[in-house]
Amino acid sequence: MISPGCTNCYAMRMAARLQSMQHPSYEMTTRRSGGRPVWTGKIHLIEKALSVPLSWRKPRKIFVNSMSDLFQDEIPEGFIDRVWATMERAHWHTYQILTKRPDNMSAILKSLGRRALPNVWLGTSVESSDYKERISQLRKVPAQVRFISFEPLLGPIGRVSLNGIHWAIVGGESGPGARAMNAHWVEEIRKQCKAQQVQFFFKQWGGSNKKVAGRIYRGQTWDSFPIIEATPAE
Repeated sequence: MISPGCTNCYAMRMAARLQSMQHPSYEMTTRRSGGRPVWTGKIHLIEKALSVPLSWRKPRKIFVNSMSDLFQDEIPEGFIDRVWATMERAHWHTYQILTKRPDNMSAILKSLGRRALPNVWLGTSVESSDYKERISQLRKVPAQVRFISFEPLLGPIGRVSLNGIHWAIVGGESGPGARAMNAHWVEEIRKQCKAQQVQFFFKQWGGSNKKVAGRIYRGQTWDSFPIIEATPAE
């Protein structure tokens, strides 16, 4: 666990379920601790998955590595380089990559000499004011679209500079043991997004039943996306 936002991560529960079903991609990735699944640190590099976006001819938005963090310490730079090569080749898709390690992201992309791709959005998670430094680290990453996931939002963010950031996603934690999100925390982010011209997306209130809690905030849904269109790579 890298920070408190990881405690009730949906990916750990999903990985544990798939592991119990003997899915080879999740073998030995979780163990039980205190009655819940936690990561073991075991990773699987699924090489065959790298070519899949090339077979999808209709443009899609693709959340890259949604069950893990592409920039965790154990991922080889060579594998990350091959991921970037696929995204560059399959340029008709739009890719979103989220990490809790923007410092690793910045250092690795610099080491690989990888330039910003117009169809690749890079983001980091910030669950409370204790982790605002990740935003500064994200600004160092070469990207045409940078986004912050304030999810799960576990505490107030306070005043924050969103310079160089294009999109903010806000959401509460969901699932068993979900910690509550305060509306005041949401509003301070929304106001700062408006003042700093950052697109605001309210994902969910969360809770043990996120469908019941819904995603209406201040009487409406908030579904703004970055106003930057992906263009074919040269």
